[in-house]
Amino acid sequence: MNPTMATVFDRLGPHGPLAQSMPGYEHRIGQLQMAEAVEQALEQGQVLICEAGTGTGKTLAYLVPAICSGQKIVVSTATKALQDQIISQDIPALEQYLGLRPHLAVAKGLSNYLCRRRFEAFRESPHALDRRHRGSLARIESWVRQTETGDVAELEWLPEGDRTWLEVCSSAETRQGSKCPYFRECFVTRMRKRAEAARIVIANHHLVFADLAVRRHSDDHGGALPAYEAIVFDEAHQIEDIASDFFGIRVSTTRLEGLVRDAEKAFRTAGLSDTLLGGKRKKGATLPESARTAGRAFFESVVASVGARQDNAKQTMGRDIWCGETQDRYHRFDASLEALEAFASKPSSHDDVLAIGTRAHEIRRDLARIIDGQSGSVTWLETRQRSAAVGATPVDVGPFLRETVFERVHACVLTSATLSTSSGFSFFRSRIGLESDFITIREQIVPSPFDFSSHALLYTPTDLCDPNEPNFSQHVAERCAELIRLTDGGALVLCTSNRAMSVIYDKLSQSLSHPLLMQGQAPKINLLDRFKALGNAVLVATMSFWEGVDIAGHALRLVIIDKIPFAVPSDPIVMARCAELEQNGGKPFMDYQVPAAAITLKQGFGRLIRTQRDRGIVALMDRRISQRGYGKSLISSLPPAKRAMAFEQVVAFWQSHREV
Repeated sequence: MNPTMATVFDRLGPHGPLAQSMPGYEHRIGQLQMAEAVEQALEQGQVLICEAGTGTGKTLAYLVPAICSGQKIVVSTATKALQDQIISQDIPALEQYLGLRPHLAVAKGLSNYLCRRRFEAFRESPHALDRRHRGSLARIESWVRQTETGDVAELEWLPEGDRTWLEVCSSAETRQGSKCPYFRECFVTRMRKRAEAARIVIANHHLVFADLAVRRHSDDHGGALPAYEAIVFDEAHQIEDIASDFFGIRVSTTRLEGLVRDAEKAFRTAGLSDTLLGGKRKKGATLPESARTAGRAFFESVVASVGARQDNAKQTMGRDIWCGETQDRYHRFDASLEALEAFASKPSSHDDVLAIGTRAHEIRRDLARIIDGQSGSVTWLETRQRSAAVGATPVDVGPFLRETVFERVHACVLTSATLSTSSGFSFFRSRIGLESDFITIREQIVPSPFDFSSHALLYTPTDLCDPNEPNFSQHVAERCAELIRLTDGGALVLCTSNRAMSVIYDKLSQSLSHPLLMQGQAPKINLLDRFKALGNAVLVATMSFWEGVDIAGHALRLVIIDKIPFAVPSDPIVMARCAELEQNGGKPFMDYQVPAAAITLKQGFGRLIRTQRDRGIVALMDRRISQRGYGKSLISSLPPAKRAMAFEQVVAFWQSHREV
């Protein structure tokens, strides 16, 4: 067989090299079906929507035809972890068993790479002597002398959100491009050159949409990625929400503090810190400090006007808040930024100082756009424990995606284990702009090879109180304890709110002797590693654990979901999308809330069965799925597991399936 003429069937089929030589390889019909569909989409310039059930092997199903196509292709994943899996596991397997040698590069967001200029500046600053930085800085300094990539992923010892890394990493706001004295040695420059030369670029959704946002506003493309012919979106169910963030606008107290901190350092280095306003320096007298003071006053006024809650939720900002004291504080904030911009933008200024002027201008521009209101967007306030943000998000990102992706690239593959609902792909298509007669669309559902009807049970009790009752979470915790005792742990409890997570965790800690973990106690990867190692643990978590959690084997045998995961109805973006549907004659609850919940629910269910050997129970404690009309639609979107409503049926199932 001539390798250059081989098809995906030749490579992935039952008599291909993988089947003949790869240890433990199982030929999967669904994988071959998907690979042939991807191959056709790339050849014919189509948009392929492919739902590939758990266990299909979808990564190889799109990598093999992508590599063999000869096209310049970006593979966009949902997480950096999946990027690393492709590079460390999937590509080596293709090289070893298929003889493929893809010219490949990895591209991550700028904050993943060390900035040599910022590193040198920080190393020589007084802040480097601070005991909070001394330990990390010394180890980073040693690493910089050896690393080829400058990628923070190499620093396995570095905790997430490390303060020292935030001082020395790259960012869009601090890059100077070819003007930078370290441009030739720059890790980001090297990454981009590798991406330019490669045929396959492994990126992630955040980087792709950051790049598309730049492309959309600039003919002279200065984005993060090179031009490409085709793109593959893995975990494509996430792209509406991620695209909404990048095609929107956001100004936060964190962004302001970063500007002020960098301005003070840049001005001090340039010898300007004592001459900003003339005379003796006093607290609050310098331009950066004036901007900080005015900005804090502005955000405090907005929070007071909206009556914000400290629950990390977004709240709609109406036009009526931009008056009185809030308006006055906005004008003072804008004036302080304008003064900072004017001072830093003098032609004779140092490059770092000029960058401060640009950043101040961009914050002024973004704030003005938020306050003026953007057509087709909703404005919002988000409050957290130590920060606040205002922003504007497009209600419908479909037109942006159609313009920047589907009508520009030759071919596009959208794949995930959860794209369809009981009505097929119509909901997904409508959310991402694929309701067009000018785009050739192909749809395919590849079912999971797992035997859910024998290996999984869906338990939907009807004897718990209504989810809207105040003591619902306590009742859920009591039933959780019964289930956990039955399976002797190995349970992942997925909650729809932080409050429910705390209540259920506290209640379980009083009634169980099993090892009990909760989201937030440690980084996600550490919690999952400990959960796997213990074998009989219970992990209570919220939405970030509903997907991207892959725990195969007996360590996870029980998944408990407290409520149907409906989007928060008070969320400004959800409210705006529902209002738009209603204006167009639709039914917001059935046309938006139910199908969106179906996809999220399917993600939660998907944590349970990860291999042919897995067995277990999914328990959904929300009785509405059995008692409301929309429940049938939700059930029909899930894998075909056995059903049980009585606890005795759960006991019987587990006794017949537990490990001997």
